Amino acid sequence: MGEDARFEDAAERPLHLKAEAAEDVPVISALAQDAVFAITDMSWQPKARRLALLLNRFRWEDRSAAEARGRPYERVRSLLVISGVTGVASQGIDRTDTSTVLSLLSIAWQPGADGAGRVELTLAGDGAIAAEVECLDLTMKDVTRPYVAPSHKAPSHPE
Repeated sequence: MGEDARFEDAAERPLHLKAEAAEDVPVISALAQDAVFAITDMSWQPKARRLALLLNRFRWEDRSAAEARGRPYERVRSLLVISGVTGVASQGIDRTDTSTVLSLLSIAWQPGADGAGRVELTLAGDGAIAAEVECLDLTMKDVTRPYVAPSHKAPSHPE
């Protein structure tokens, strides 16, 4: 992760991750877990061969430090970009309802032949987005300063 002058406090440095191998995807998936995004914050750009999502994600990487210092939990806006996309399909999503907000559960890589494959985004409520790609090229980068989560709580999952 490179230095970024937009963030002065070490706890606020932006995250910038790139996945080009299968073992990198679970890291991005874990940090993007529970991110939410409006349907209007998703952009499939066929000419550029890219799918971009502007996520509102919980800062999982800072949770322990926030708890130890008694700081409130934070969220940050992050740009998730899948490059080399040859096609996109979705299920369980009403793309015509612009008020729709989706919740990201996980990101997975399904390899195919000759380095190609599929990046699968699993969403809450049985929704899914699949991007067919020439090769694995996934990036996630914070694009705003962290801000206090409105609930002051971290997302939780039943055991």
